[in-house]
Amino acid sequence: MSKLPLYYSRPADRSGEAERERQKSRLAAAFRIFHDLGYGVGVAGHISVRDPIQSDCFWVNPAGQSFHNMTADDLLLVDSGGRVLAGDYAVNDAAFAIHSAIHLARPDVHAVAHAHSEYGRTWSTLGRLLDPISQDSCLFFRNHAVFEEFTGVVLEADQAKGIVVALANHQAVILKNHGLVSVGAGIDEAVWVFISLENSCKSQLLAEASGSPSIIDDESALLTRDQIGNSEALWHMAQPLFEQVFDRYPELVGG
Repeated sequence: MSKLPLYYSRPADRSGEAERERQKSRLAAAFRIFHDLGYGVGVAGHISVRDPIQSDCFWVNPAGQSFHNMTADDLLLVDSGGRVLAGDYAVNDAAFAIHSAIHLARPDVHAVAHAHSEYGRTWSTLGRLLDPISQDSCLFFRNHAVFEEFTGVVLEADQAKGIVVALANHQAVILKNHGLVSVGAGIDEAVWVFISLENSCKSQLLAEASGSPSIIDDESALLTRDQIGNSEALWHMAQPLFEQVFDRYPELVGG
């Protein structure tokens, strides 16, 4: 029996400067993945990861830079007050508002992703939760929420607090008339949850346009959610995407 590829070997928890560089390289790779999937819309969208050394700070993309050429050197280290501690650019005000609020409220969350992806923002106009109509969408059964207030670009603390309240202890929240937010215990998980959420929005839009999709029963949906939604499973599902990016852009590899 052949060995699994190296990227299936999940690294042990690490701390210090080496882990910081590894996290930054994976965050840069995450932006390349989002670009490849078409999630970059103008300057909207951001992904963050909690710093492994200063846990009250996080790394995030700078304002105005495209996802497609993001590198670890471009990233900003931002503290809970919005000050840029490392990096040469300005922080996106909306990125700070959303990500700082979630990181502060959810110590279990180490990465947050937000984008205005096509199917996510389309589904968000309905103001509805997704139904468990497929194995993949069971990931979100009783595991996502809708933030129903739209008051423009999220720049104020009260707006961000509302998102945090809606998110609660779930892994994702649909921002009505806006887009999607996912969270995870690491970058890989947050990326895969976002991709799964976007794909589930697409599937339900297509299914409802074609007819009346059948709904998976609660017991089976919960069982499936636990099978595909645990931390280990989410991490593994993301690895082929990261492998492809690191193969194409070896300069991103770090740690």
